[in-house]
Amino acid sequence: MEFNEERIFDSQREDDYNVVSLRPKILKEYIGQSRIKKKLEIAIKATKIRKEPIDHIILAGPPGLGKTTMAYVIANEMDSNIQITSGPVLEKAGDLAAILTNLNSGDILFIDEIHRLNRSVEEILYSAMEDFQLDIMIGKGPSARSIRIDLQPFSLIGATTRLGLIAPPLRSRFGIILEMNFYENEDLAHIVKRSAELLDVQIEDDASLIIGSRSRGTPRIANRLLKRVRDTVHVKNESLIKKNDVAETMSLLEIDDNGLDNMDRKILNALIKNYNGGPAGINAIASSLGIEPETISEVYEPFLLQSGYVIRTHRGRVATEKSYEVLGLKSPIKNENSLWEGENEI
Repeated sequence: MEFNEERIFDSQREDDYNVVSLRPKILKEYIGQSRIKKKLEIAIKATKIRKEPIDHIILAGPPGLGKTTMAYVIANEMDSNIQITSGPVLEKAGDLAAILTNLNSGDILFIDEIHRLNRSVEEILYSAMEDFQLDIMIGKGPSARSIRIDLQPFSLIGATTRLGLIAPPLRSRFGIILEMNFYENEDLAHIVKRSAELLDVQIEDDASLIIGSRSRGTPRIANRLLKRVRDTVHVKNESLIKKNDVAETMSLLEIDDNGLDNMDRKILNALIKNYNGGPAGINAIASSLGIEPETISEVYEPFLLQSGYVIRTHRGRVATEKSYEVLGLKSPIKNENSLWEGENEI
């Protein structure tokens, strides 16, 4: 059996099919992120008591953690309509103005990758978010004049993988900032079991836990792995996913017991063998592998950092002892001047 060579761990890519059907609809169905759910429960209940739109919200975190899903959940909990767009799509101020003027009272506007908004587009949001008013310039030169349009009260939910890139004036206008964390393996196992039920396939508890442990703390990846294991089972004309089915699929996908795939190992090998374990700049690592620096920093690196395979210092990336161990390489002797400890992250 062969699988598409597209990287299974590309958590920026949307799920291939049945993506919407696997989304939880309400907070009670949403597994994991208990700290965030508690904050939202209180905010939603208080908002409903006051009969007003919920405060503007930022959802921050690496790709695949459920930011878009959470936006849908909030809209469902508020009994609100939701309009979906993304920062790169809004090229001109008029693009955003057209969306804002068509929102009804209580509607939610969800902007994915909000850190990629053009500055001219972003500035329109300031008065829209604070006063529910839209300032538009008509004409050019000396005859140009500004008109103000009243908007219906709405809530803006912005999703970002890079919270620090949101301009301070925009960030300050959000009343609720929620940073989503990678999921625990047990939570991912519960997500896998729920998704398996929705996909009409049975799965053993041990099998769901193994899939969860290989999912890099990311629900989107967990669901994608589940679908690939389901393919393996269906080809065998079976209906129950067992441990050996998961092991067979992981072997085909080249995913090891630590959740590392082939590209992860290439990155660690390049850092260790080409740059003596670092420090090495992200551009240098990317050049040696023939991929874009942004691809490493946004797709691959978050998990490597979170799991302790790589650390970031002011001089670049450094491979940890854990990286040497997982690759079966001998770790260099560290001395007092080593960069392994005590450096500030960048």
